[in-house]
Amino acid sequence: MDILLNVLKDKKIKEEITISGSKSESNRLLILQNLFPEISIDNLSDSDDSIHMQHALSTDKEIVDIGHAGTAMRFLTSYFAVKEGRETVLTGSERMQNRPIEILVNALKDLGAVISYEDKVGYPPIRIKGRKLTTNKVQINGNVSSQYISSLLLIASKLENGLTIELVGEITSIPYINMTLSLLHQLNIDANFEGNIINVLPKKEIEKQTVVVESDWSSASYFYSIIASAEIGSTIKLSAYKKESLQGDSCLADIYQHFGVSTTFGDNFIILKKEKVTNKENLEIDLRNAPDIAQTIAVACFSEGIACNLTGLHTLKIKETDRLEALKEELTKLGASIAVTNESLHLEKSSIINQNIAIKTYNDHRMAMAFAPLALRVPIKILNAEVVTKSFQNFWNDMQQIGIIIKEL
Repeated sequence: MDILLNVLKDKKIKEEITISGSKSESNRLLILQNLFPEISIDNLSDSDDSIHMQHALSTDKEIVDIGHAGTAMRFLTSYFAVKEGRETVLTGSERMQNRPIEILVNALKDLGAVISYEDKVGYPPIRIKGRKLTTNKVQINGNVSSQYISSLLLIASKLENGLTIELVGEITSIPYINMTLSLLHQLNIDANFEGNIINVLPKKEIEKQTVVVESDWSSASYFYSIIASAEIGSTIKLSAYKKESLQGDSCLADIYQHFGVSTTFGDNFIILKKEKVTNKENLEIDLRNAPDIAQTIAVACFSEGIACNLTGLHTLKIKETDRLEALKEELTKLGASIAVTNESLHLEKSSIINQNIAIKTYNDHRMAMAFAPLALRVPIKILNAEVVTKSFQNFWNDMQQIGIIIKEL
């Protein structure tokens, strides 16, 4: 489905939106729930990724296909490695079969796991023969995707001798590691992170409990961009959020002050308000701890006519697409002057936005959603718009509620 988004006629916004639970938290909890059936989950994400995760965890088929769900691929690799007596072939979409998994596989093999490649070495599909793992120490580079590290942490307490992970070199995406550890702490699993060492003690069972998933902060980012471009005084109330968040993307509240957007925390909600005009000074941010909001921020800077230098983006090369190259391609079509490296993005100040440009989404949900707020500036086309369901089922309905006019092409 290709769509045209029209410019709002009234850019003074006052709306309330409820956003589904965090995909990141939900997928971690789904793994933990299958290891510890005493857990109940409220406000579970309705994203495609979480649906794929639930299907994968409930099937007894040998071949498990998780589509584009990268989180599911990483977390399930460790999960199936400890399912004694079960043999599983874990596969996904064509893009997923070109996203590396070797670092995680090697770490699991060091622990005694039996995993082999069905096609290309280092990439899915992989064949996993579940077995009891007794080795309790492993090394892994600290600058790799945090999902590899979280994948190991999620199974750690179910290993007979627990697990000690030594992170080698610089450690990136620490908030996502801390998110996993915080969820373990909520379940009274003994885990600590000191220096470059993470220790998790074994735990056979936990007390029966319900865990409530906070709404997804990366999903909130698109509403921050909408308010950034809206008239002063515009507000959007988003549920359900808390000030003491486990999610690294909650740094949005600080970042969007540059765009004149304030964040007020209430009881399980936030209110975004356009307080003043955007600061026209260059925006310089290291996003190594929140790379998923890089696309949204880059497009917001272009929309607001400010320059930015975004760094810490090395993990974006191996996402649903090469997000840095995709951003360069699509922003250039809109009139931007932009350069990217393997880990950074550099956007020059611009005063012109080309209209009616068709934005390719590259099967990447965040490409579609990051560019949608530009509808407050110019008419814009989004190709393959349904890709948003990967993380945000109601995205286009919420855009219409805010006042963006959507026409199917």
